[in-house]
Amino acid sequence: QVQLVESGGGSVQPGGSLRLSCAASRFILEDYAIGWFRQAPGKEREAVSCISASDGSTLYSDSVKGRFTVSRDNDVHTVYLQMNSLKPEDTAVYFCAANLMRRRCVQESQAHEYAYWGQGTRVTVST
Repeated sequence: QVQLVESGGGSVQPGGSLRLSCAASRFILEDYAIGWFRQAPGKEREAVSCISASDGSTLYSDSVKGRFTVSRDNDVHTVYLQMNSLKPEDTAVYFCAANLMRRRCVQESQAHEYAYWGQGTRVTVST
């Protein structure tokens, strides 16, 4: 079964940084936009960022814009989410997934377009 694998989560103090990784096969990175999502306890899953397969363009939610950066390294088949200036409200389990309907990220993408969800990696931001 195809699945993406997230890693890099952990505990950090407010203002700190973490870099999450999403390992995927070559064909997934070449063919599909990759999205990052998060789900905090008791809350719905939230789209965080997306990086396109077609042109590498990126999108961010307003809550992380200017603090998070998504990137892709095709040589190692991995998508990264660099998270800086972390806040307690960033605490969540972070997931990556592939958008099987799009090569390019668009704002109107819906979660149901995504597949190959990983198990997630937990991020905790607290003092």
